[in-house]
Amino acid sequence: MEKQHLHYDVVIIGGGPAGLTAGIYAGRARLKAVLFERALLGGLATYTNEIVNYPGFPEGTTGLELMHLFEAQARHFGLEIKNTPVKAVNLTGDDKTIETFRTVYHAKSVIIATGGKPRLLGVPGESDYLYDKGISFCATCDAAQCVGKTVVVIGSGDAAVEEALFLTKFADKVIMSVLHEEGHMDANAVAQEEALANPKMEFHWNTVVDHFEGSERLQRVVLRNTKKNELEVIDADRCFYFIGYLPATEMFKGQINLTDRGYIPTDPHMRTNVDGVFAAGDVRQTCLRQVATAVGDGATAGYEVERYVAEMHIFEKQLMQKEKPGLVFVYSAIDEASRELLPMVQEIEQHYDGRVKLSLVDTYKSVCLSARLGAAQPPSFVFTKDGQVVARSIQTDRTSIMRVLDGLVAEPVTA
Repeated sequence: MEKQHLHYDVVIIGGGPAGLTAGIYAGRARLKAVLFERALLGGLATYTNEIVNYPGFPEGTTGLELMHLFEAQARHFGLEIKNTPVKAVNLTGDDKTIETFRTVYHAKSVIIATGGKPRLLGVPGESDYLYDKGISFCATCDAAQCVGKTVVVIGSGDAAVEEALFLTKFADKVIMSVLHEEGHMDANAVAQEEALANPKMEFHWNTVVDHFEGSERLQRVVLRNTKKNELEVIDADRCFYFIGYLPATEMFKGQINLTDRGYIPTDPHMRTNVDGVFAAGDVRQTCLRQVATAVGDGATAGYEVERYVAEMHIFEKQLMQKEKPGLVFVYSAIDEASRELLPMVQEIEQHYDGRVKLSLVDTYKSVCLSARLGAAQPPSFVFTKDGQVVARSIQTDRTSIMRVLDGLVAEPVTA
């Protein structure tokens, strides 16, 4: 079956808070944008029964309700949403391709917002109590529901110990299941000392989770002592996992840089190491994974995509035009030496009487354009012909610039 081919300004992979926010910005900018989400639109946020730390909702809201609002706003601004899995991607070059079962989508830019999922234990009863039924993965999100209750924390690394300490501000008792021998944890020494001294904390050493029990909600966490091979039944209202997180980046291996844990490193503009590819939300290497931070990432990525697409258009239609030789002056508006050269550059353009196309690229505003031109630090000059860069120069004297241009114009004009 021959696949259909469609063309877009931006393809967003992932429909959680980051992806939907990026879609709002892209749609608002009137970019032709499409978003792919293979599962429930809204991502992991939809499984959070109560969100109380997202601004604008003083009484709190549910993750599902909040994500419905995100979706409605994105659709209002014209974002196309496809509930279908992405089968393959090719992120190289200016024409990036995203394949589904029936269609190949061509895009100038891609935003990766695939998020991820917490690492699970795979023990009996686990799947019955995930998220709002008793097993949680975010103390910041769900601590307020633990006031006066007993909670169990699985893990012993920095995140586990620090989040367990945070939970003691709400719960009556925090029980930690630690795989190691008594007194040994994987967290930093300061956090360990604070945890061991906290009267609200209790430790079950040499233990792993055997299974979970309860009715409609979690009621008991059953631990197994690895030394004695005995079961320990703990009555608990909630269990928190802090045993790792799995970013959904398998599809992008070998195409973009990933950390050793599989996250996508970006710069503050959400740019990856591949031109035109951005990442946002939980899939990104970051210190906090919340709806609020995902929204910030998505807003930045959506804004940067708008600028990237606009600069691509300028690069292709103006800087790489084929009608006549081109002179691109790469300068900085905040650099005095650059500004002083502007009158001379304009005089050179007038000298060639329309046979040379002059373009100005301000690196202060258009870092990407100067990078695509391969330009050195401003001030510098890039010379083009027939849609190709043919020369670059950091020489800023009139004679050097005109010597190159004389070799490019059809009928050289002598000074």
